Amino acid sequence: METPRGFGFPPPGQNGPAAAEAAEAAEAGAGEAAEPAPLADDAELDLEADEATARVEETLEALDAELVGLASVKRRVREIASLLQVDRARGQFGLSSSKPTLHMSFTGGPGTGKTTVAMRMAAILHALGYIRAPRVHVVTRDDLVGQFIGHTAPKTKEALARAAGGVLFIDEAYYLFRPENERDYGQEVIEILLTEMENERGDLVVMFAGYPDRMAAFFSANPGLSSRVPHHIVFEDYDHGELMQIAELMVAEENFRFDEGAREAFSDYLTRRMRQPRFSNARSVRNAIERCRLRQARRLVALRRPLGKQDLITITAEDVHGSSVFTEDAEKTGDAPGSEKAGEGAAG
Repeated sequence: METPRGFGFPPPGQNGPAAAEAAEAAEAGAGEAAEPAPLADDAELDLEADEATARVEETLEALDAELVGLASVKRRVREIASLLQVDRARGQFGLSSSKPTLHMSFTGGPGTGKTTVAMRMAAILHALGYIRAPRVHVVTRDDLVGQFIGHTAPKTKEALARAAGGVLFIDEAYYLFRPENERDYGQEVIEILLTEMENERGDLVVMFAGYPDRMAAFFSANPGLSSRVPHHIVFEDYDHGELMQIAELMVAEENFRFDEGAREAFSDYLTRRMRQPRFSNARSVRNAIERCRLRQARRLVALRRPLGKQDLITITAEDVHGSSVFTEDAEKTGDAPGSEKAGEGAAG
């Protein structure tokens, strides 16, 4: 039995200095192959010895640290990473199989971490050699669909070229399909994507994102597209406790802190805000904290006295209670242009 070892060859699709040197050596008659011969049937492989495994684990740990909750999402990401690690291990033994299809669909409300997960997934795919760069090119309908005949194909192909070797992330993807408009050019985008997703499986990963109900309708209306997307990941809305954890993390990241009164006030704020329209999970939390900072700054300037460090980092209950969410006519105020709630809805 051979000694257990890690991976000693470039991952699939990797083009780097080592690969170039191996090719030059082979041309020079050095007798070195670009890839080692398959392992013997009784050999053993240590996945932990693979350098890429360490990079993947670092990425997964970063994802755990960045995002509160989302246990099912994180579990699915780990499953996909494990699939690719085992696929590489099979290659070491010369076991041929079709390359995993990696196109994905992320469904969930706004502010649930879909873009963050896409970026971390790109890092994992790159570490394991399934894309050439850990790059995520984010687009929407406006970046793909043209205004007149002959305009859509060049726009779509430009976006594909920018994403080549990495990830194309299509946000609010359901807007590509508008069956009520016979002259809409979104269907042309879908047809181009279908071709590229099939022909460029080794050079491009496409991720679609949007609200669950609309994405279900989008895929049901496009069976060819649905069959090319094997990984559907659902992002659940955050609950109140998770949103408070997110708020505490965001405040700390900006070198602020809630005092006890502010913490209680912000918890009350979330309870009220979550019942109102256009709530956008972590995005709404970030917007609310930004406005707390504005009210804190206004309060500190109005003190007209020297300020200490604790003054500058502390958010108080007064800074939170200044929100229109706490007023009796919050709904009317929120509909007014320029109001806090209107700004939150726009941001979300």
